[in-house]
Amino acid sequence: MFMTALEVLRKYWGHEAFRPMQEEIIREALEDRDVLAILPTGGGKSVCFQVPALLKDGIALVVTPLIALMKDQVQNLQARGIKALAVYAGMSRREVDLALNNAAYGDFKFLYLSPERLHTDLFQSYLSVMNVSYIVVDEAHCISQWGYDFRPNYLEIGQIRKRIDAPVIALTATATPLVARDIMDRLGFKEPNLLQAGFERPNLSYIVRKTQDKIGQIRSICQGVPGSGIVYVRSRARAQELADGLKAAGISASYYHAGLGAQTRTDRQEDWKAGRTRVMVCTNAFGMGIDKPDVRFVVHADVPDSPEAYFQEAGRAGRDGLESYAVMLWNGTDKTRLSQLEQVSFPTLEYIEDIYHKVHIFFEIPYDTGMGRMLKFDLPAFCKHFHLQQAPAYYAVKYLDREGHWTLSEDMDIQTRIRIDVDRQELYGVDLPDPAMAGVLEALMRMYTGVFSYPVPIDEEAVARRCGVSVSGLRQLLYQLSVNHVIRYIPADHATVLFIQHDRLRPGNVQLSPQRYQMLRSTYRERVQTMVDYVEEEDECRSQYLLRYFGQENSQPCGKCDLCRSGAAKPQDLAARLKSWIAARNGSYTLLELRAAFGTAEDSYLEVLRELIDAGEVYNSR
Repeated sequence: MFMTALEVLRKYWGHEAFRPMQEEIIREALEDRDVLAILPTGGGKSVCFQVPALLKDGIALVVTPLIALMKDQVQNLQARGIKALAVYAGMSRREVDLALNNAAYGDFKFLYLSPERLHTDLFQSYLSVMNVSYIVVDEAHCISQWGYDFRPNYLEIGQIRKRIDAPVIALTATATPLVARDIMDRLGFKEPNLLQAGFERPNLSYIVRKTQDKIGQIRSICQGVPGSGIVYVRSRARAQELADGLKAAGISASYYHAGLGAQTRTDRQEDWKAGRTRVMVCTNAFGMGIDKPDVRFVVHADVPDSPEAYFQEAGRAGRDGLESYAVMLWNGTDKTRLSQLEQVSFPTLEYIEDIYHKVHIFFEIPYDTGMGRMLKFDLPAFCKHFHLQQAPAYYAVKYLDREGHWTLSEDMDIQTRIRIDVDRQELYGVDLPDPAMAGVLEALMRMYTGVFSYPVPIDEEAVARRCGVSVSGLRQLLYQLSVNHVIRYIPADHATVLFIQHDRLRPGNVQLSPQRYQMLRSTYRERVQTMVDYVEEEDECRSQYLLRYFGQENSQPCGKCDLCRSGAAKPQDLAARLKSWIAARNGSYTLLELRAAFGTAEDSYLEVLRELIDAGEVYNSR
């Protein structure tokens, strides 16, 4: 007996109905049509591919750049009794080989992959024997050179599409019309198929305040708006400083950033989700994958450098549909910082190539070698060695990541790794000073088959439970075993890691395109200017302004933002919006694109369009 999509939703998720747009997206996928789904943050994107994958034979390949989110989704699926696994940067070749073997020959339904794994020979060797049901592209804007977070490894998905005749489900929360067209083109859609939920958040009030006293404003918001909240800041130091200030004022607050240890981050996140902490002060490292419905306010203490980032972060407020606030605080310092940030974020191409070679020199990597190496990258030590300023060096390393020369994983949690250095036969004759060490060795041998061959990542908590000791006690025993030369002990770490994608190139061969550099810098400048215009806007409704940026022209004033409430917002005429939209495309458009931009209320905008065509003010461009 075949199950329906709704029955799958009920069985595994316990929901009685789909959220808006989910059912339409699932229907397209089940009819084997490529589909690009643009759903706002919190719109339930994962269900849109998980449900159809469970209704179809084979395994879904899910490409996502967020390792933490990948692990979380795999754990959630496994907790529901659904077989899923993941392959990501930092795993050993043996671990990857085992996972891919299970994906090809086991009865797993989902294989999550980080994008840098797609082009590896090992993955490619298994791809031809996998029965792939869907190619799922999460954070699909990463494949577009026009997207705010372009990642070169995503381009490999287009090559995989040529080898596997499986439909594509592409998902993102933020894509302009230009980015949406580019996504479908690069993923080789057989025909354009864009399903886009309305971006309106009728319960969310967008508020912009110009102030020199940001701390005082944040304190007032926390005291004046009941419920939990998020305060975004640009630096780690400021997150801690502001959280301490709020606690001193009697407000339950904590701070979060990627530089904290894994357990600390998990504990603070759980305290906030459970309501034990009311306000989380954080960098943009916080929030991905967190679906806390009752966030009453999100405050940005600094102006973000892109509307995409702002819209996604602000959208974490009010997912339960109740009244909530997205507040932006700014002053002249923000404008100065944003203008300076472009210069720092785009060092010269000559400087970037110089950093490329310095990184290889720092790690003593000769020409024509280095591909596949995983390097723990200490930016301050690197800059001190070469007498460099940290900010431009960092952005040069980031630029080279964007160009596909290496993958930069910042603040990555690296598991403890163990290799037994004594031969298995000789091990039982080794004189161990503590009897508990024998139990540890026995547990390692039983739990990890490759422990004699290479350093294997271990689950410290699982090993400690098996040995009947605490985690700290286990670490002491492992240290003593290493001192006695029985094992090689590589303790858990929290570090920034570089994964080298190809052998070191010789001078002049790094291939940094001046045209691409100028394009990236220009689009970055445009995004920054959009944010400056947003905070300085005095006439247009805040919601309308943001929706227009994402191509949704046919929206009404929200009536809730600071400009609407003050009476300053002046709604734009529909005819003026249509003419502006068509002019921005040099008069070239299709009705499909028009429908995506202006919603589904066809009578309103089509009637106005006909009048404009009849009057000769625009042309019919079908």
